[in-house]
Amino acid sequence: MMHTSATAKLLTTCLVMMPFLVGGSRPAMGAPLAVDDSPGGAGEWGLRPADGATSATTPAAFTWRPQAGATAYELQCARSADFATVAYECASIEYNCHCPPTPFEPGTWYWRFRYRDAKDIASPWSRTRSFTVPAEAVVLPMPSRAEAIGRIPATHPRLFVRPEQIRELRELADGRLRERAQAFRDTCDRLLAHPPPTDEPPMYPADVTRGSEEWRKIWWGNRAYTIRVLDGAATLAFGRLLFDNDAYGQAARALLLRAAEWNPKGSTGYRYNDEAGMPYAYHFSRTYTFVNDMLTDEEKAMCRAVMRTRGQEMYAHLCPRHLWKPYASHSNRAWHFLGEVGIAFLGEIPEAEQWAWFALNVFFCTYPVWSDDDGGWHEGVSYWSSYISRFTWWADVMRAAMDIDAYRKPYFSKIGYYPMYLQPPGTRGGGFGDLCAQRRADHNRELMAVLAAQARNPYWQWYVDAVGGPVRRDDYVNIVRGALPSVEATPPVDLPSSRVFRGTGQAMLNSDAMDAARNVQIMLKSSPFGTQSHGYESQNAFLLYAFGERLFIRTGRRDNYGSDHHKNWMWETKSVNSILVNGKGQRKHSADATGKIVDFHTSDWLDVVTGEAGDAYGKALERFSRTIVFVKPDLIVIIDRLAAPEQSAFEWLLHSPSEIVVNGSHDVRTVSGKAACRASFLAPADLQLSVTDRFDVPPRPRVKLTEWHLTAKTAAPMRTPQFVTVLRPHRSDAPPPSLPELRDAAGCRVVEADTGKGSAAVVLRTDTGGPVTYAGRTVDADVAVFALDAGDRVVRCWPAPNRGPSD
Repeated sequence: MMHTSATAKLLTTCLVMMPFLVGGSRPAMGAPLAVDDSPGGAGEWGLRPADGATSATTPAAFTWRPQAGATAYELQCARSADFATVAYECASIEYNCHCPPTPFEPGTWYWRFRYRDAKDIASPWSRTRSFTVPAEAVVLPMPSRAEAIGRIPATHPRLFVRPEQIRELRELADGRLRERAQAFRDTCDRLLAHPPPTDEPPMYPADVTRGSEEWRKIWWGNRAYTIRVLDGAATLAFGRLLFDNDAYGQAARALLLRAAEWNPKGSTGYRYNDEAGMPYAYHFSRTYTFVNDMLTDEEKAMCRAVMRTRGQEMYAHLCPRHLWKPYASHSNRAWHFLGEVGIAFLGEIPEAEQWAWFALNVFFCTYPVWSDDDGGWHEGVSYWSSYISRFTWWADVMRAAMDIDAYRKPYFSKIGYYPMYLQPPGTRGGGFGDLCAQRRADHNRELMAVLAAQARNPYWQWYVDAVGGPVRRDDYVNIVRGALPSVEATPPVDLPSSRVFRGTGQAMLNSDAMDAARNVQIMLKSSPFGTQSHGYESQNAFLLYAFGERLFIRTGRRDNYGSDHHKNWMWETKSVNSILVNGKGQRKHSADATGKIVDFHTSDWLDVVTGEAGDAYGKALERFSRTIVFVKPDLIVIIDRLAAPEQSAFEWLLHSPSEIVVNGSHDVRTVSGKAACRASFLAPADLQLSVTDRFDVPPRPRVKLTEWHLTAKTAAPMRTPQFVTVLRPHRSDAPPPSLPELRDAAGCRVVEADTGKGSAAVVLRTDTGGPVTYAGRTVDADVAVFALDAGDRVVRCWPAPNRGPSD
């Protein structure tokens, strides 16, 4: 810890030197430079920690806007706003970010930055920002450059294992991991007998259209081909280490050198086709470090030349852009692949140390980007699984090469709750996000097993067991991971059944989070991330699953990224369960189309969540507040309050994978396997309902998909409509629940419905203020919920009443 006093000043100076800077000279005299201190905008990481923020880690990780003409930055931190005593200082920072190597003591802190130009003239200091380090902050300092690089082995191997660990790993392969090791040996033997082809993959034809079926075949085909060649090489190379088998090593060497002959800026180049270029980079680097001592000096030089070209191309694309504008999907795996290249070729390629140092800065200062400390993921569970699975490789690499534990980061302490609440065991359907419709809970088995083991979380281990148990992969990564001790599973019976992920604006409301066969689940999205990237669904959209089936869904099927159907149906509000204004939806595929979860309550009998999404419509709306009341397990009331600047037409949308049958506005039904639902549109009056099973922008012919789309349109233009909709999910082999009722009362409207244990009333305030009363209970709230027994006596109330009997 760092300590300060009135009589003594502790100055900690960080020497993170740029290769082309001489050192910490005093600022040159001259006209002061200007500091661009403007806050981050859409698509930008922003200044962190923000003024008044609380840091989840100690020390905090600092980022600021990159400054034009800057050649180095300085950071100061103090315990007082006047910086009379500087408690931490770091000079000659290369990037526009910094994480100190020493923890900060709890309390209030202040920080500022400045920069130097090519003439070594110092700018003024930025404005001062405050932040708080709480007593419970996770201790996560970033080692200095010299320390981090110094921890990397001087000899090979350097990725996943260190040279001194090989003997222990061989002993495990002969002992506790014998069965897994034998399966891995069998894989190596098959590769030895039938090595993959190694001809260089083809380029795109000159007349091919980007995004076409022909283009896609080459784009993805070259990725698969590259992985087959170089993952095969890495597998054989590691097999040689594990089993001391030179035949495996020579086969790996042959594959490596053949791939080294491919044009580094050709069909597998990073900028030409990053889906081929990224796996080339990390599989090549792994093979190189595993088989390094079998290569001649000439062969090493050939490999270094290839990876210098490829690494520089990656670095030029990522740095410095990714440290301030990190919301490019592919870049969020490319940076740690570059880190692997840097570690493997450290001391052998001049720029390799810089690549490794850059990757470390990304991890500590700007990763992960599609989440916050809640544990959610903006891009959806499919992309979460894909990207986090690959990130776990980097976590393994950092631990082995630099003794850094990635799982101490706050996000990774909560990461496993996202799939647990999104997809309780047995769930089919992956919620919001690209490529999620067909996701099942058991698809999370492999990644969750890694996370449970690495984070030592017993609830996550319970989830792994509940969805089918670990998936045993007998590859070299999992051979290394097999050395980890097991985790004892604990059922989450003491956890709430519902959870909100505010940072990504998603709430998962479950009646039973332990078994989808018993569960009714409704999800709401209202996200500060907007509708960008692969989490493009419009704000205040909801989904309804029940008894393991999808009932009300987000629609479409991605036939190809950026296709006509993908862009003009799936990216549009019309494809989700939300609302159109004058026939138009929210700004699509935009970081500016934001929403926010503004209220959340969960208990054993009731969940309530409210999202606000008016800003997502630009000038078309001033307000769109959607409140979902879930009286568990089978009564859902959705209240939508909207305000437009002028009289407008509104369309309330509902989508299902199964036929929607309309028997009047109060009785709309759908059946999906074991689940069914009755929907009642109670307000506004005279809604005009229509149903179609057609897409106005259909997917490509190879995609066979039929889904149903209901539109409930207001009969006349309105400025401030209030929609009241009731959903009654039930098992398809049981009769539907009775119809709900909506009645007006003094200063409020009341939705009343039967439940299995009596009835429930949802009271909606209509006046601008003042309390509302129901059954003798008075509550000061826009929405109040009452549970009544068979004798119409109030047994539960939310929120707590101001007067009257209380439970």
